[in-house]
Amino acid sequence: MREGASENWIRSLLPFVVMCFGGFMALLDIQIVAASLQHIGGGLSAAQDEISWVQTAYLIAEIIVIPLSGWLTRVFSTRWLFTASAAGFTATSILCGFAWDIRSMIIFRALQGALGASMIPIVFTSSLHYFQGPRRVYSAAVVGSIASVAPTLGPIIGGWITDTLNWHWLFYVNLVPGLAITLLAPILVDIDKPDLSLLREADYPGIILMAICLGTLEYVLEEGTRWNWFDDGTIRTCAYIAGMSGILFVARSLTFARPVIDLRALTNRNFALGCLLSFATGIGIFSTIFLTPLFLGYVRGFSAWQIGLAIFSTGAASLIGVPIYIFLARQVDTRWLMMLGLASFGLSMWSYSFITHDWGADQLLIPQILRGLPQVFAVAPAVNLGLGSLPPERLKYASGLFNMMRNLGGAVGIALCGAILNARTNFHFVAIASNLTLANGTMTRLMGELAARYGAIPGSLQTGHAAATKRLWQLAYREASTLAYADAFLVIMIVLIIATLLVPFLRNVAPAGTASSQEH
Repeated sequence: MREGASENWIRSLLPFVVMCFGGFMALLDIQIVAASLQHIGGGLSAAQDEISWVQTAYLIAEIIVIPLSGWLTRVFSTRWLFTASAAGFTATSILCGFAWDIRSMIIFRALQGALGASMIPIVFTSSLHYFQGPRRVYSAAVVGSIASVAPTLGPIIGGWITDTLNWHWLFYVNLVPGLAITLLAPILVDIDKPDLSLLREADYPGIILMAICLGTLEYVLEEGTRWNWFDDGTIRTCAYIAGMSGILFVARSLTFARPVIDLRALTNRNFALGCLLSFATGIGIFSTIFLTPLFLGYVRGFSAWQIGLAIFSTGAASLIGVPIYIFLARQVDTRWLMMLGLASFGLSMWSYSFITHDWGADQLLIPQILRGLPQVFAVAPAVNLGLGSLPPERLKYASGLFNMMRNLGGAVGIALCGAILNARTNFHFVAIASNLTLANGTMTRLMGELAARYGAIPGSLQTGHAAATKRLWQLAYREASTLAYADAFLVIMIVLIIATLLVPFLRNVAPAGTASSQEH
């Protein structure tokens, strides 16, 4: 009996490990280019306003496909969808490495995001299939750590690869693990059977409406800050299209007998709150990953590798947090652990708000440990409490929505932080500049010292004064920018506090295979 149980454990573990590697790759590639966009732009002779599309194209394609993954799994089966997703992701990764200009790179990155997207929700649903009872604590911890650690490690790994080799290897590194996953998945994964008849009954108008809504919404969120939001005609048009197509999609999904996304699952309180908490943690995780490298690159002037080293403590702390969570989750109600994780995440954002222009790895250490160590506490319980509360027949269709909410939260968070940086930098700069008058003795002494220093170089005194004024402007802008980063971290803190307060409204979910007094 014990031998049979051991064999079943291994039979469940091997395919799950293979799929976890695939999900990790797909999530890692969201942020692996984050610290290396300038290098990629330089290598492809791209303009400044084109570089961010290397990131945006991937996110738009991914966020469209993730909600469809449940339906695609029913059509092609978990085995063959995961295999095709891994193969497509690997092939397009190589194409990204071969990209010859920014346009080809954007096309290949969009294909990479679209083809690799299905691996992410499949990992979440498969963890609930392969592991029953108390073992779900382990699987939830693993997928939770993947969801939180992979994006965090992206800039670190990307920075090291770019500085050690070159940016092309950001994509070539996917070849060996991608081929291994593509070969192993059809051998090991056997969860369900394909049902091609669903292609005839599919809600194609709903799919088109959802794709239009999410694609245009992601564009608005990603590009809005750069183009001053609704002052730009394209942003206004896309926002209108996103709103109208979103309303039509919801109406279609609630009235069509076989929708591609099960919005009715939101009537389950745990699932609805799980989606909301997934959205909030997406804001926290992706926004912090966005802000920290940006600060270190533009304010501190760090290289890609230096940025990676400075934020390494977050990834290390996240990995350390996994076994701690597994131990505690077997002893403590996971809702308390989730509250602890979200509260600690919020506390770390508060500690980030004391940021100054000279912060580096040493100063970031404690805030990043506060964020990284309990990060799995904030993510993993949502898998069991949210997805685990649904019956198996609804799980696949709902999983895509659940995973989309985390990525959508990331997109909203990054857009929000970009808007805050723009608005608050201007606000703080005006406030600082208003105090830089002749009545400010400190300022006049500094100007005198700078003018004397720059005037000592061959040239006129007027040249020295102009150089001193320029330097004063740079110092004022640096401080205004730093204060704006602090404001952004405080906003994220508020979001996480609200999320923490929502956790007690979740019902506890007993693992499948055990008796539950909650089932009624």
